[in-house]
Amino acid sequence: MRRRHLGSYVAVIVFAVPFLLPFYLLIRNALMSKRELGSLDWHWWPETISFQGFADAFGNDAVPLAHALWNSALIATISAPLSTLLASMAGYALARIPVAASKPVFFFIIATMMVPGAATFIPTFVVVGSLGGVNTLWGLIVPGLFSAFAVLLFRGFYLRFPRELEDAGRVDGLGHLGLYGRLALPNSGALFASLGILSFIEHWNAFLWPLVIGQDPEFWTVQVALSTNLNQQAVNLPALFAGALVAILPLVALFLIAQRWIVRGVLLTGIKG
Repeated sequence: MRRRHLGSYVAVIVFAVPFLLPFYLLIRNALMSKRELGSLDWHWWPETISFQGFADAFGNDAVPLAHALWNSALIATISAPLSTLLASMAGYALARIPVAASKPVFFFIIATMMVPGAATFIPTFVVVGSLGGVNTLWGLIVPGLFSAFAVLLFRGFYLRFPRELEDAGRVDGLGHLGLYGRLALPNSGALFASLGILSFIEHWNAFLWPLVIGQDPEFWTVQVALSTNLNQQAVNLPALFAGALVAILPLVALFLIAQRWIVRGVLLTGIKG
């Protein structure tokens, strides 16, 4: 028994190393000085830990990293629960409201998943730009609120939702909105939390859409702000790695706190018995 557990631990460590290696390099490079990071000699760890990279990352007036972090946090915090709620409502409507157009609408939603994002990127930009969405928060948020994949998962979940609970709710006088708000939505908490977390990560890491919509530095997100360091003639590598480390820490903390919700959501649980 001990040998079997020992083998499992060794296997976990071996498979974890490739995933942890980028985090190690990120922390190592962020704590190095310019001279040590630019040296041809390999160092497993900085000889002298330096926080100058963090000071340079937040002290660069041309790249407002602190404001960019705030923009990313604001966009992700608004977009994640709102997009998940819209997907939940759409999934419940497609699964539980008996209308003739429910299946064609569902197939249309599935068809949107087959269209590459590059094909819709320019038309979306033209529409948002014509409505005055460039350099605005709503222009950064609204186009990313709909997720066909989330609708698909919620529809599958609500199709397996016990009809006995809905029948009991109808006896108490609940309509479709009441059944959704008081029965279906509370019982889909695990899936809602899981997709909400994944949506938060997606909006936090978004780059291309914020790059073309947030053209003014006031509306830069953290990914756009970090990319500007690569366009400079002289790249401050410690500052770049320090900024990347700061940008990834909220996601790591979120994953460590909510990983059990992600697992439960993937398994589509939420109803006991």
